[in-house]
Order: sequence, then structure tokens, then C-alpha cells
Amino acid sequence: MIAPHTPFARKLGAFVALSDMELQLLDQLHSRRRFFPARQDMIYEGQIERSAYILASGWVCSYKLLPGGTRQVVDFQIPGDFLGLRSVLFRKADHNIEPITRVQASEVQVCDLLEAVNTAPRLGAALLWAASRDEAMVVEHLVGIGRRDAKQRMAHLLLELGARLKLVGLASNDGYTCPLTQYLLADALGLSAVHVNRVLRELREDGLVTFQQSKVTFGDFDGMVAFSKFDRHYLDHDGPLMTWPGGGPSSIQMLTGLPGP
Repeated sequence: MIAPHTPFARKLGAFVALSDMELQLLDQLHSRRRFFPARQDMIYEGQIERSAYILASGWVCSYKLLPGGTRQVVDFQIPGDFLGLRSVLFRKADHNIEPITRVQASEVQVCDLLEAVNTAPRLGAALLWAASRDEAMVVEHLVGIGRRDAKQRMAHLLLELGARLKLVGLASNDGYTCPLTQYLLADALGLSAVHVNRVLRELREDGLVTFQQSKVTFGDFDGMVAFSKFDRHYLDHDGPLMTWPGGGPSSIQMLTGLPGP
């Protein structure tokens, strides 16, 4: 796959207007392709092998398992996301990553990552942006669990997933394909599966959104935004802050339609 078309390049292009040389380096990071079946951890807590993954297709979740057997889903990852960055930077992985569907991912070892960043420091800045954005999402999830009611919590998460998928060309304001079960949503939102079912029904009856047969369909997108008080600025998707040194549009800008310098 040519780098400008990959979800990873489209995502990083939201921060850095990638040059052709930087796109070639991203291509090299995609050289080790692997497939993983659903429900078999790709990374597990305590793992010491120093490798991470760039998700090319499919969905995964990152989670912490409690001693009693319950778990908290920290986030859902979609194509274009970097998986297990902390497992590369830390001595041990501090959480588990489990495929929700069959996934295709590129394995990235620490030496590959350091070589790419050393050759193109702006890629390092883009990865720092991606990690910072992930941290901002975790903050929003914490606020949601602590202060939003169940319906707002659900609406906010569905809008966030839609915004993230739209960035990599997999969603629109009409909706998106979504493989999440009510049990996964419950583990992410701090609700029971029964409560999740009731909340989704109420949102559907309100005419805001329908989630059926693995498809999220927004009935009233603006109404959903207003109801959940969704402010997408924490996702920082408004175009690259770092532009191509040549001054003109880069390949990624021309392909994705992101704003130029």
C-alpha cells in the first residue's frame, strides 16, 4: 500500500504536511505486515518484547484487567492508530490490546521507530502529537465516566468515534460501520450491558442516532452534538500545524483535502 493512502499517513497528515521523503519512511514502517484473529491479545500487560503496531484494518480495544476478573476498556483503536507505543518506550507493557475483529497491522520495532525519527524529526513530532491526542481522549473518557450521565456518555463516544473515523476516510456525518458490542460499550462507559441497551433505545427514540446491525446512523447529527455538548477541538483535526518545508501542498494534502499552509 502506498503511504499517502494509508490511514496512518492520513492521521499524521492532520498535524504534519508530510513530504514525499517522510511518506517513503512511513512505507518502510509498513514492511512487516501481520494478521491477528479477534479476541486474541496482540499485546498483554507485563510483556517485555519491544514492538508496537500500526493498525491498517480492523478494530481493537485497549483494556486493563482487574484482579477480580472485571475489566475497564480504556479506548477503542481504529485503522491509522499506533498500538502499544508505551510498550516500546516503557520496560513493560502496562495494558492489554485485544482485536475486536480480525485485524491487519504493521509490526514496528523500537529500532525501526528510532531510525525513522532520527532521519525525519518531523515524524517524531507527529507521533508526539498522536500520543498527546490519545491522552486528550483518555481525559475526555474520564470526564465522561465521572460527570456525564449515561445518555450523554454514549452520545459523546459515538460522535468521537465518528470524528476519528472520518479523519481516515471511514465515516461521514451520516454514520459509520461499527463492530462494537453492547458488552464492549458497557466496559468502556462504566455501565451494564442492560443499561447500554436502554440508553441506545432512548437515543433512537429521541431521533438522534440508531445503532443496529453494526451500523451507527445519525438521525440528527447537530442534535447529537448539542445534546452531548461534544466539542471536537480536543481531537485537533483542523489541519496540519507543521507544513511542508517547500511551501507548497504535500502529497498527503492533495490526497486527503486537508488544508494547506
